[in-house]
Amino acid sequence: MKPFLLLLACLALPVAAAEPAMDPAKPAINLDIGTPPVVITKHSIAQRSSRLIRFYEAGEIGLGHDGLIYLREGVKLSLAKRQIAEKLIDLENTERKTLVFTIADGNGRRDAQPEVWEMMRSRWNQQWKSGWWLRNAEGKWNRKP
Repeated sequence: MKPFLLLLACLALPVAAAEPAMDPAKPAINLDIGTPPVVITKHSIAQRSSRLIRFYEAGEIGLGHDGLIYLREGVKLSLAKRQIAEKLIDLENTERKTLVFTIADGNGRRDAQPEVWEMMRSRWNQQWKSGWWLRNAEGKWNRKP
C-alpha cells in the first residue's frame, strides 16, 4: 500500500508545483453579439440615423477620428437646427459609448473596452458614405472619397 501512496504523491507533485498561466488566451471579441443591451442600443442608434443622415449629407456634421460625431466648425445653422443637431450628436455619442461597453460586457470582457472601441471606430469609418465628412487625428476635416 505504501508504494501506491508514494506513487500517487509523486504523480501529484508536478501538478501542484506547476504555475498557473499568467495570461490565458482571451476569447475573441464578437462585435455582433446579440445580448439584450447590445440589441437595444443598436436599435436606438439605427432609429436615430435617419435623422442624422440629413446633417451628414449637408456636410454639417461628421465623423471624428475617434469614432464620435461632431458638428463641423464654421457651418452656419439656424439656432433651431443647431439645437437639433447638438441634441442628436449628444445622444449618438452617448449611445456609441454605451454600445462599446455593452459589447465588451456581453463578451465577458469589460477590460477589452479599448479594443472594442477601436474595432467599432474602424467599422463606423468603413460604413461612412462617400462624400460625408471625416475629421482626422489632427482635427482637419476632409470628405470621404
